[in-house]
Amino acid sequence: MAQSSSAFWRYCIWWGLFLSLLVPFAYITYRLFVNDLGAEPAKALVEYLGESALWVLFATLLITPVSRLRFVPSLVRYRRMVGLFVFFYACLHVVSYALFLIDWDSFLEDLYKRKYISVGAAAFLIIFSLAITSPKIMAKKLGRKWKSLHKAIYLASVLVVVHVIWQVRSDYSESIVYICILLLLLVLRWSPVVQFMRKKRVN
Repeated sequence: MAQSSSAFWRYCIWWGLFLSLLVPFAYITYRLFVNDLGAEPAKALVEYLGESALWVLFATLLITPVSRLRFVPSLVRYRRMVGLFVFFYACLHVVSYALFLIDWDSFLEDLYKRKYISVGAAAFLIIFSLAITSPKIMAKKLGRKWKSLHKAIYLASVLVVVHVIWQVRSDYSESIVYICILLLLLVLRWSPVVQFMRKKRVN
C-alpha cells in the first residue's frame, strides 16, 4: 500500500514538473499566435527562449541542494527530465536565432568578433553533449566518466550567464540578478552546511 502511494506521488510530481516546464513554450506560442511580440518580434522570440533555457538551467542546478533537505522529497530522479527541457529551450533559442537573426554571409566573422556568440555556442555544445549522454544506457557505457562529464553543467551555466552579460550594453540590472542566482546555486552546491544536511538525510 505504501509503495502504491509513493508511486502515485512520484507520478503526480513528474507530470506536475513536465506541464510546468511546458508553460514558457505555451506562453510564447500564444504570443506568436496573437502577434504580440512588439516592434522586433524575432529578437523578442530569441531572447525569450534564451531566458527560458537559462531559468530551467537554474532549476536543474537547484534540484540537488533542495533534495538534500530532510523535509523535501528527493527530486533527483526528475533531474534528467528537467535537464532535457534545458536542451529543448536552448535548441529553440539557437534555431530561432539561426532562422531570424543570423546574417549567414558574415556569420563566421561574427562568431569570431562577437564574443557573446562564441561563448553561447560553447555553452550550447556542452548542453548538447549532456543531452545526448543523458539516457541510462549512455550512463552505463560511460561508467565513471558519465558523472565527470555531467559536472560540465556548472561550466555551461557560467558560460550562459557570461553570454547574457556580454550582450548587455546599458542596463546591467538583469545580468546582476543572473550572477547572484548562479553564485547562490554554486554556494548551495558546495556549501559545508548543505553537505552536513546531506549526511543527516542519509543517516
